[in-house]
Amino acid sequence: MNSTLAIEPSVFYFGTPVALLTTAKAGDETANITPISSAWALGDTYVLGLSNGGKAMRNLRDNGELVINLPDARLWESIERIADTTGVADVPAPKRDKYRFEPDKWTLGGFTPRPSGIVGPPRIAECPVQMEARVTNLTPLDEEGDATIVHAKVLRTHVHQALAVPGTSYVDVDAWKPMYYTFRHYFAQGERVGVNFRAER
Repeated sequence: MNSTLAIEPSVFYFGTPVALLTTAKAGDETANITPISSAWALGDTYVLGLSNGGKAMRNLRDNGELVINLPDARLWESIERIADTTGVADVPAPKRDKYRFEPDKWTLGGFTPRPSGIVGPPRIAECPVQMEARVTNLTPLDEEGDATIVHAKVLRTHVHQALAVPGTSYVDVDAWKPMYYTFRHYFAQGERVGVNFRAER
């Protein structure tokens, strides 16, 4: 049996998918892009962890609409170009030593906006998966009020044609290569090692 050690990691990102949220406040010409790695799905609801000081959370409180864009591994450099930016002009004090204001993350990251069909914020054309969604619940993470748990119901899902299994709503799992964030490093999906009993194809 393997022995264990008690450790105190600074973060708990053992491996979570990267997502790019697009949000917009009513009247803003340019939608904001927020890279996050605290995201997971339960049914048609995405659960997102967001800092209260960021532009995304402010926009979601304003209108509750967003697009959850899932990049693949080839986009890591584009994501890293916007990683140290914030859409908040008055950069919050806890972020000032590492983040800078950037009003147009689209140009900086080399991303292309595409209109959504149901929600206001645009989709990111380069991301192979784009999910239009609407907030259904906001819950404070803790008493400090630094972050919020966001429940967002997916209303419509778009995928690049290369990922779609013809004639179905299935995603080709061999073609889909999501990006993972593991202890602040980017990883591509590795080889398939097995199949769950509930897999439909």
